[in-house]
Amino acid sequence: MLEILQSLKLTLLNTGYAKLNSSWDFDNVISPFTRMYYITKGSAKVYHNNKVFDLKPNHIYLVPSYTYARYKCENYHEQYYVSFLEDINNGLSIYSIKDFEYEIEADSHCLYYFERLLELNKNRKIKNSDPKTYDNRPTLLNFIKQNETLNTMELLETQGILTVLLSKFVKNHKINKDHVTPNKAIYQIQNYINENLHAPITIEELATKCHYSTDYFSRLFYKTHGIRPNKYIQSKRIERAQLLLLTTTSSLKEIAQKTGFENLAYFSRTFKKHTGKTPGFFRKEQVGI
Repeated sequence: MLEILQSLKLTLLNTGYAKLNSSWDFDNVISPFTRMYYITKGSAKVYHNNKVFDLKPNHIYLVPSYTYARYKCENYHEQYYVSFLEDINNGLSIYSIKDFEYEIEADSHCLYYFERLLELNKNRKIKNSDPKTYDNRPTLLNFIKQNETLNTMELLETQGILTVLLSKFVKNHKINKDHVTPNKAIYQIQNYINENLHAPITIEELATKCHYSTDYFSRLFYKTHGIRPNKYIQSKRIERAQLLLLTTTSSLKEIAQKTGFENLAYFSRTFKKHTGKTPGFFRKEQVGI
């Protein structure tokens, strides 16, 4: 486990300071990189991992890679922001072997770290806050290439600061010597499922992506997650549906389509089976609409 953690590599994409208003309103954001925010003024909301995070001054926030998120600012807020890629041995993610908090109160050093990152990487600001303008492969490769302009000192300090900031969110600080390294293929399949919940997903398709037989894939998935692949996919669809019900005004039919259900009736039955409530009642109970 120690060897795995020592192989952690963090690659800066962007850093900057932004003053944002109600135009900071984005749905269906699933990025292959980690986002981190230090809020200095105002308020906003970020929805992910089936939770609502009220962004508050003097707090820092983490949005892991490949996490479905919704961003909303009703009025105004200011933030330092950082985005970076992370990987460990065999192409895995630190999020597959460690549990993280997503909101913490900033300590006395946090503001310095964000300011220093910006000082070291002056030309790494996002010009348009809409994720669609920069969350794509050509643009990300461009951001990565900018690291080549850093000298050795700047590069090492940048990586060190990113590591320190990420470490503050780690929930379990102990190293488990008996930890079993997750299977890379299964981890990548999790990301694929998160990105494609709106579409039909078959076990045969997932097994083929891993170059496994269907039976072997299903056994390995169950061994990793303690749940069969079909049930896992269905549970993730319901989690996504709950988030959409809470954070959007989309109709039930639209939400059914966005979460991969073939029709509204099937969506409603499945939702009630998982939550004990119909989608309409769930929304009315939670947000009053």
